[in-house]
Amino acid sequence: MTRTGLLLATALVLSYIETLIPFFFGIPGMKLGLPNLAVLLALLLDGWREALLINVLRIVLSGFLFGNLFSILFSLAGAAISFVVMMFLVKRKIFGIAGISIAGGVSHNIGQLLVAAFVVKTSGILYDAPPLMVAGSITGFFIGIVTAGVAPYLKKAKD
Repeated sequence: MTRTGLLLATALVLSYIETLIPFFFGIPGMKLGLPNLAVLLALLLDGWREALLINVLRIVLSGFLFGNLFSILFSLAGAAISFVVMMFLVKRKIFGIAGISIAGGVSHNIGQLLVAAFVVKTSGILYDAPPLMVAGSITGFFIGIVTAGVAPYLKKAKD
């Protein structure tokens, strides 16, 4: 439970840091996905329940602290899909941590695009898909590499 609290705090700090990083790629809401580091660590080390708790609490708390109700809606949609995808891949042991993180980043963007298309009632929003898929892959890779580097130390700390 202590690690869950620490990972939630880490996710919130990373969410705040993400709000400070300007992104000028012309796609509204595009972010690096830094808080996924904490979620992925929890999923790998503590299981899906703790990871889900961290994910949902981080989205709601950071939405109220740094965003708005729309940011909560979009984040929950992306997080739901990416969480299921990452949980499936962790259980199947198909990919390494970087691959799981890439799949999470890409699927998160897909979830957000689907909600955006529904909210604005146009499929034209899907033109943002290619750059978002590339961004999700790149940031997912780097977050996966960092997670793979940090996980052994956190695992050792629990043992």
